[in-house]
Amino acid sequence: MIRLFIAEDQRMLLSALGALLDLEEDMEVIGQATNGEEALTAILKLEPDVCLMDIEMPVKSGLEVAEELTKRGSKSKVIILTTFARPGYFERAVKSNVHGYLLKDGEIDDLADAIRKVNPLSEREQEILRLAALGMTTKEIAAELFLSAGTVRNYISEIMHKLDAKNRTEAAKVAEGEGWI
Repeated sequence: MIRLFIAEDQRMLLSALGALLDLEEDMEVIGQATNGEEALTAILKLEPDVCLMDIEMPVKSGLEVAEELTKRGSKSKVIILTTFARPGYFERAVKSNVHGYLLKDGEIDDLADAIRKVNPLSEREQEILRLAALGMTTKEIAAELFLSAGTVRNYISEIMHKLDAKNRTEAAKVAEGEGWI
């Protein structure tokens, strides 16, 4: 389950985004805020997987929040949402290490896909892949996590499919390179 936080100062849009993304089977909205300061405080406390940030908000902008999260070593991935594609904003977003930059007039399916691309693995999948990267066998992972070997094999198969990897070693390298494990 991908845990989401949404920061948007327009309450109707905030509610609509939250409701639509909560309908996705693999996503859960765990928090919302209408200004950047509230967002920063909540994100540091809740530690969501992905944060959707309006670029222009009261108190702190989405870019200021993204910069502060980077400074504080947050593992939350930030996707900036904006109404206008302004070059200065995009360049600053890149410098702030944001993981996505999307226009608000896009489709909700495109937003959901972007969220999945920045955080494609569930917590359990990340845990299993971390253990596999350490060289543990399927049987050892199963014992460590109190799962059946068949369940671990299913997880590894799904991980390889999501990461388009030929084997668990390649999947681990991809995930490590992206900072997912």
